[in-house]
Amino acid sequence: MIVETQYLDLPEPLALDCGRVLRDVRIAYETYGELDENRDNTLLICHALSGDAHAAGETPGVLSAGELETTSLGWWDAMIGPGRAFDTDRFHVVSTNLIGGCRGSTGPGSIDPDTGKPYGADFPELTVADLVRAQKAFLDALGIPVLAAVAGASLGGMQALQFAIDYPDFVRNVVAIASTKALDTQGVALNAAARNAIRLHPDPREGMRIARQIGHITYLSRESIRSKSADGRFGVESYLDYQADKFVQRFDPNTYLLFSTALTRFELDESRLGDAKARFLLLSFSSDWIYPPADSDALLESLRAAGLDARHVSLETSYGHDAFLLEAENQAPHIRSFLS
Repeated sequence: MIVETQYLDLPEPLALDCGRVLRDVRIAYETYGELDENRDNTLLICHALSGDAHAAGETPGVLSAGELETTSLGWWDAMIGPGRAFDTDRFHVVSTNLIGGCRGSTGPGSIDPDTGKPYGADFPELTVADLVRAQKAFLDALGIPVLAAVAGASLGGMQALQFAIDYPDFVRNVVAIASTKALDTQGVALNAAARNAIRLHPDPREGMRIARQIGHITYLSRESIRSKSADGRFGVESYLDYQADKFVQRFDPNTYLLFSTALTRFELDESRLGDAKARFLLLSFSSDWIYPPADSDALLESLRAAGLDARHVSLETSYGHDAFLLEAENQAPHIRSFLS
């Protein structure tokens, strides 16, 4: 399936939690499957820190945000398509690049209409609620009246949860994978170290190489990082260099800072959970030590305490946090059953 990224300009300025307003906001997006006559079968995919709109299919010449060794395949291709977890025979699947991104949506590399120059480091700070607000404005512009489901992993799962409380009449189902209602202290510390690597290095792109290496270590389990070290224990050093080299080819250090800060500061407002009307499926992975199953257990307890229909499935895997990208076969039956 060859897919082209599309673009939509929001008709109105976008107010942000920091008090600033973004004008001339562009959203990059892709769609898979057909919108039905009732316009009620849309399933929104929310990407993680390093993701983008290109979630499925192939786009020749595009550097993939996925973890498979390919240059053009969407980062969640194994999960999106006919008969897959997010079944395009049933759903009109939409994936966007978040505002603040560097893959087509308005972000630090875009021109600030007030100055005529790229925003750069002056791009306003973002919250997860801002990311969701922009996607809601985008869906309104597309004429989508309701979401059959919103799904995402990691930062994407945080967005899915935020959607359910910010727009309770708009969201019917939530699939939050390898996510949490608030990042644990260990995660806060590691993300702070990654951001410091960018901020304090004379060359932010070189700093981002270090940040990516820190981040990539957190995505792997003890078993999976050992498997990446082909030439004994020290082979992992060249593996991390390779991952960093790939990343700096396609990512903006300012986007990294924005998204890392947004996910670090995220805290689900449990006092508003009673407003939500969606059903919730939480998936976690046994070897994920940065978003462990215990985080999803705590989230499940909060959702059920609010009277919500919620379930949690912890999957056995040795891939760590990256399992959400690599373990499609294990995730798919639970997602298909939930969405049926």
